[in-house]
Amino acid sequence: MVSGTNVDKIWDGYKKNKTKILKQQLIEHYAPLVRIVAGRLGMYLTNYVELDDLIGYGVIGLIDAIDKFDHSKQVKFETYASLRIRGAIIDEVRRLDWVPRTLRKKQKDLTKVKEKLESKYGAHPTQEQYMKELDINEDEYYKLMQETNINTLVSIDESETYASTIEDKSSLTPSAQLENKEVVDTLEKAIVDLTEREQLVIKLYYFEELTLKEISLILEVTESRVSQIHTKAISKLRTQLNKENITLPLTSI
Repeated sequence: MVSGTNVDKIWDGYKKNKTKILKQQLIEHYAPLVRIVAGRLGMYLTNYVELDDLIGYGVIGLIDAIDKFDHSKQVKFETYASLRIRGAIIDEVRRLDWVPRTLRKKQKDLTKVKEKLESKYGAHPTQEQYMKELDINEDEYYKLMQETNINTLVSIDESETYASTIEDKSSLTPSAQLENKEVVDTLEKAIVDLTEREQLVIKLYYFEELTLKEISLILEVTESRVSQIHTKAISKLRTQLNKENITLPLTSI
């Protein structure tokens, strides 16, 4: 990876003359970003698709981002490219149509239950409400959440318009920045209520940006087990945030 100053020079040169050499230098510089995005999506997909394949799909998104990036927008390239990379991976996985019919049915049934509970209680359903309505135990609940999150993930439409117009956090208004701070404060309090192992997985995954495999080696458990711990932790965080009328988007996990 080249230094910040050097990559700026490469961008300056590429804007003037889009040579293959300069483009390759940009691809090599931002390659770690592809690995990070693919690794995060791999939390849900590596039981079905190889991580190396996800990285390959992501490189296509990176190249597309380099070609289409508009330097006049108030957005960092990394922010824009992350959306392009993620979109390219999801598009390719969706194109492969690997999701089993049984999983699609579970997602459809769960959506109906969610709508029923929201209509009944007038708020985001809690874990306990889901378990009672579905007549399942805690382990079955987390397994269902993990499976249906996979299906939801590949159903998301990555809008080109959104990707091209998203603003960088530095351009947020003071009120929006304050709202962000309140969300972060609430999230930090919710994390404290997680078990020690759940907190560790969240820290390693989101703050240290380790892959599923790297975390499994640290905890000395399987990648599948790490994924289960992650799913359980995210479910707990969602429940806590929902109580504060804050939605934790799937795209953040």
